[in-house]
Amino acid sequence: MDAPSPTRILIADDHPLFRGALREAIGGVAPNLAMVEAGSLEEAMRALETEPETDLVLLDLAMPGMRGFSGLVLIRAAFPGVPAVVVSASEDAATVRRCLDFGAAGFLPKTLELERMRGAIRTVLEGGVWTPPGLADQPAASDPMVARFASLTPQQLKVLMMLSEGLLNKQIAYELSVSEATVKAHVSAILTKLGVESRTQAVIAAAKIDLGAET
Repeated sequence: MDAPSPTRILIADDHPLFRGALREAIGGVAPNLAMVEAGSLEEAMRALETEPETDLVLLDLAMPGMRGFSGLVLIRAAFPGVPAVVVSASEDAATVRRCLDFGAAGFLPKTLELERMRGAIRTVLEGGVWTPPGLADQPAASDPMVARFASLTPQQLKVLMMLSEGLLNKQIAYELSVSEATVKAHVSAILTKLGVESRTQAVIAAAKIDLGAET
């Protein structure tokens, strides 16, 4: 009989010591566990492209390449079948609620006790959602802009993130290895989906929901 496929977990955090601690913490959540580490959003995306059947992403919001909730939104758009759990030093209820609004399957404070962390991860691996009691009691966002951002494709999200950084079309084209015409088409689609009339308004909208703000 063939051995069961391993449970694959991607640990995405820019602090090697915390990645090591998290590996130790979750070592017993599944009998056949394969863990991969990433120290930036770019590394996390590459790891998921290499292994799209990953069972879970443990995601730090403050890694290099992340701006606000942009990395979470990008991963959810590019890999909708892979649950992402935010692991954060923050225990702010509004942050937890926004992570859930953007599709996170859970939120783990870095201060969480070992057994509770393992139990939370098992809950998500079994298809559930886990947040610390009391931290997700705020109602889901009624801001229609959240849903509009969720409608953007991964490439459109990347373009919007670069717009938020002040890059010009030709610079974005170079970074993404596409033509300026392609970038212009993406920008046009972004404006339409967000219901705004200019690049500036798109960037302001992103900042208002923390998509383009440092966290």
